[in-house]
Amino acid sequence: MRDDLTDLFVEAGERNPLKAAQRDMKRPLPKRFYSEVAVAPAGDGFGLTLDGKTVHTPARSRLIVPTRKLAEALAEEWRAQGEFIDPATMPKTQLVNTALDGVSREKEAVAAEIAKFAGSDLVCYRAGQPESLVAEQNAAWSPVLDYFREKYSARFLCSEGVIFVAQPQESLTAVLGAVQEQGQGVDGALRLAALHVMTTLTGSALIALALAQGGMDFD
Repeated sequence: MRDDLTDLFVEAGERNPLKAAQRDMKRPLPKRFYSEVAVAPAGDGFGLTLDGKTVHTPARSRLIVPTRKLAEALAEEWRAQGEFIDPATMPKTQLVNTALDGVSREKEAVAAEIAKFAGSDLVCYRAGQPESLVAEQNAAWSPVLDYFREKYSARFLCSEGVIFVAQPQESLTAVLGAVQEQGQGVDGALRLAALHVMTTLTGSALIALALAQGGMDFD
């Protein structure tokens, strides 16, 4: 089973789930070969089995996540597969594979890559008109900047249009520290992988961090 799926998901060392998904879309899809998907305790967490056989990552580590809730979410992706196994419909499995095989080995590099976005963060570049857009951006993005100013005493400068504005180094250092903190603990690689996805989708490390820390909600 592992040999059949090794090339289907992210490669060992891959840390960009979006690129992995794009690559996977070009590959021929294998037929579904299993009937039953189950969640079972494994080590300090929970793993998956397909017809009783243990699921592994592309790098052939056992796929183990820290909570049953996450394991059940992965299991649902596997159960939902039809005649063929399509990684494009399994984003949680893709993300976990990326975290376990890639991010866990390159935490410092991934953290630095995420934090780099703060140097030209989306929320710091505002429209000058029309007034309705200016108001919407202020309402959505100013609370993000307020959150970092209050939590870290980190000040970020805003610019109208796309003209680059350099941010204070102490603010960028605070963001890097906050990202690195997310990478600590048994679920650190998973958190960094999720942060990376949110950051690249939004163009904002500040939005991603505020969400991860509970400083703002997903709505």
